Amino acid sequence: MSGDATPGAHGEAGLERGRVDLQRYSHALMGTYGEPMRVLVRGEGSWVWDADGNRYLDLLGGIAVNALGHAHPAWVAAIAQQAATLAHASNFFATEPQIRLAERLLELSHAPSGSRVFLCNSGTEANEAAFKMTRRTGKSTVIALEGGFHGRSMGALSMTSKEAIRAPFAPLLERVVFVPRDDEDALRAAAVAAGDDLAGVILEPIQGESGVRPLSHAFLAAAREVTLQRDALLILDEVQTGVARTGAWFAHQLYGIRPDVMTLAKGLGGGFPIGAVVAFGERAGSLLTKGDHGTTFGGNPLAAAAANATLDAIEAEDLLGNAKAVGEHLRTALAEVSGVVEVRGEGLMLGIGLAAPASAALAKAAVDAGFIINPPSPDTIRLVPALTLSVAEADTFLAWMAGPGSRIVLEAS
Repeated sequence: MSGDATPGAHGEAGLERGRVDLQRYSHALMGTYGEPMRVLVRGEGSWVWDADGNRYLDLLGGIAVNALGHAHPAWVAAIAQQAATLAHASNFFATEPQIRLAERLLELSHAPSGSRVFLCNSGTEANEAAFKMTRRTGKSTVIALEGGFHGRSMGALSMTSKEAIRAPFAPLLERVVFVPRDDEDALRAAAVAAGDDLAGVILEPIQGESGVRPLSHAFLAAAREVTLQRDALLILDEVQTGVARTGAWFAHQLYGIRPDVMTLAKGLGGGFPIGAVVAFGERAGSLLTKGDHGTTFGGNPLAAAAANATLDAIEAEDLLGNAKAVGEHLRTALAEVSGVVEVRGEGLMLGIGLAAPASAALAKAAVDAGFIINPPSPDTIRLVPALTLSVAEADTFLAWMAGPGSRIVLEAS
């Protein structure tokens, strides 16, 4: 930890730089994200600094991306070394970092013989590839969940239920059926209706964008049963839950259920763009063959080196253990905060359920006080910080949540 700026404290002289940069942003970039909260200029560990010199505890982690925090020395060194050696080679060639990463993912996921990995650049691309895999089964119907989020490309968006982001791009791909989360009867009925055309079921073990909502063990078991009965693919979207986020390497390991296909991204690269599809077993591993799919940048040695460094650091520093311990510390303390009715999730993927729809106002008050949090739904705050977050750092946020700054917002709502 370094820097002496006070979290959330703004001076008029410093603010001018931030205002100017935000004006430049609005004139140069498309308005797809709304107005940014701040202009960030550097980070270290779980802390970031804005253009005005203010420091913030980053409890969003780039939306579960910065698994090692900011500027982790081993991660920086690995990228620098690889960039000075070989940054990119087309997929007409293989590279050692690419091979090592694929082997490591198969090892960590306990994948059986015949399993294979496809490397890409993002979670959306990973889910797009998974969607194409369902079509290669020779069948067409995919069951997805209400509240699920799988990306914004046309295939991934077709499996995402949120109408507000679907409607402008209709018509989307056909034969995607949505069922309510944790409704086993609806899942089984949809499978019966699909009959022999059921190609796959896709779901997130913990739905992130709808408010950090874990699926029940019974529902996930039912999804596994349904897909086995109908020779369909069980696809687990672990873009947000994967890579030690939940205190396990992959969230499905907490459920004791192995999918046919798993998609990864976000934390895999520790801040460098990369995605992956892990296909389990001979059948799934052979669905995509030469010419079926591809990507220019996917699995390039620079991205693979970043991912390898991330996995190495998670293991060397026991960040799975830290995610469980610090996550439990946060969960226990937050449950005692007035206005908090529920704390959902696993490890360092937590949803703070509020008694009132005050999440947006609370997130604004938090950033003004020097804490970056996220309101994925009106009554939920999402925490997905670096896996390196310490108890002492977490306690600064807990003190604010228990203090007048948050209480004023919650009581006003």
